[in-house]
Amino acid sequence: MLRPFLRGKIQRARVTGCDVSNVGSVSVDRDLLEACDLLSLERVDVYNITRGTRFTTCCVPAPPGSGEVAINGAAAHLAKVGDFVMIAAYCQLDREDVPRHRARVVLVDEGNRLTEVREQTPFDLPENES
Repeated sequence: MLRPFLRGKIQRARVTGCDVSNVGSVSVDRDLLEACDLLSLERVDVYNITRGTRFTTCCVPAPPGSGEVAINGAAAHLAKVGDFVMIAAYCQLDREDVPRHRARVVLVDEGNRLTEVREQTPFDLPENES
């Protein structure tokens, strides 16, 4: 039996743009995607910490160092510039893979610049997670 586990997340990124007319997805600074080990077109869930809205989309790279986190397409109705969001990807694990699993947690500053990358195991008790 496969069980879903967090694979990686970008924690408390600030939305820098919302464009309903843009073809869907969430555009994310390439540096943050790489730190979180997210690939272009990979499925992600976006949790709007500010508004409580949630949606699933795919991520696309924005220019490295830009700090961009832009919500595009219909999902742009679920966020506003300045909102805090969490962008998360999941994986399916067999029970025997769980002890070796490490999720990447990417922390950012006010400008969505990388400040820290943490590894979290299914056995860790998170401190102050949103």
